[in-house]
Amino acid sequence: MRRHSNEHGFSLIELTVAMGLMLVVTGSVFALLNPGQGNFVAEPEVADLQQRTRVAADTLYKDLVMVGSGSYAGKNPMALSYFFAPVMPFRQGRLQHDPPGTFKTDTITLMMVPATTAQSTIAKDMPPNSAELKVSEDPNCPQKDLLCGFIDGMQVLIYDETGSYDLFTITEVQSDALHLQHNLDDLNKGYGAGSKIVQIQSHTYYLKTDVATNTYQLMHYDGAGTEVPIADNVVGLEFEYFGDPQPPVTIGKPLENSVPGPWTTYGPKPRAVADGGNLTNCIFANDGSPVPAPKLPVLGPGGTTTTLVKLTKEQLTDGPWCPDANSPDRFDADLFRIRKIAVRIRLQTGNASLRGPASALFTYGGTSRGGNKYVPDQEVRFQVTPRNLNLGR
Repeated sequence: MRRHSNEHGFSLIELTVAMGLMLVVTGSVFALLNPGQGNFVAEPEVADLQQRTRVAADTLYKDLVMVGSGSYAGKNPMALSYFFAPVMPFRQGRLQHDPPGTFKTDTITLMMVPATTAQSTIAKDMPPNSAELKVSEDPNCPQKDLLCGFIDGMQVLIYDETGSYDLFTITEVQSDALHLQHNLDDLNKGYGAGSKIVQIQSHTYYLKTDVATNTYQLMHYDGAGTEVPIADNVVGLEFEYFGDPQPPVTIGKPLENSVPGPWTTYGPKPRAVADGGNLTNCIFANDGSPVPAPKLPVLGPGGTTTTLVKLTKEQLTDGPWCPDANSPDRFDADLFRIRKIAVRIRLQTGNASLRGPASALFTYGGTSRGGNKYVPDQEVRFQVTPRNLNLGR
């Protein structure tokens, strides 16, 4: 048989074999590159997912750790938890305020007094429907600033020792008075002279979910009119509360207003007889003895334990109510017990082609069916023990 060869001396058979080998090698190279291409797409998504997780966790942590910080100027500078519960498991504020007794696992409202000179007291009694009040001239205020740094648009809190509080926005500052817009529906009460007025920060965090538009966001609401997303593609948010098993007790100080507080292990003090009270309030009862008796029961086994117990929805929504059962913004007295908050946040990649079918790995399924191109949901859990909620322990 005659062997055909080209000018370089290779036969057609040899060329055919060589080309076949080249195709095999080339195919192998592309097979190796394909997973690499998937990794090239996935790695930036993993980095973005981790960054959004850090932002969400850090934002929540910094406000949780500071919740309850109170006025530090003037008479009786105490944490807010000695007056009212600064942690609420619902949305509070001017817009879409949740009704009393609401409990949501994916919503929390936190209140705190920031570092501010805007701290004073009311100079005259404030009637329930008043839109103007005068504040006391405070020697701790900056020189020539008779209104202690209060400015237009500032959110302020008015509260007293009965467990009552109300949120306002300042609409006008005059030389000797403030004009206020109430942030909630009705005032809890008419506040007397000497009630505290301070700048306040209100932080409501909640999960916004709209499956129809693929919207999953951790949202922040300031209690007045501003809502902003903190992180996108947040598909899980849960808060759990752990509280003091022991009821509040008085700590031996006279309960008169002339004696500086705190007067209790937590919560508002019962009003003294000398101040026109009868040793009762929303968490204390007068049982005929010289020392007010707590209305709240001991939680957990044993009766003497100091180990924190998980607070259930039923315990945080069944009363007794503070400041009283008729207050428009009443809250469950067991909210005073909160000492630790556990948080769970879960995020997903926004690229559906990197999510597989809905499963333990994916809250919401995607279109990917190749394991090398999966970017599973990322979940982080942490617990915070707010310093201002643990002063009595």
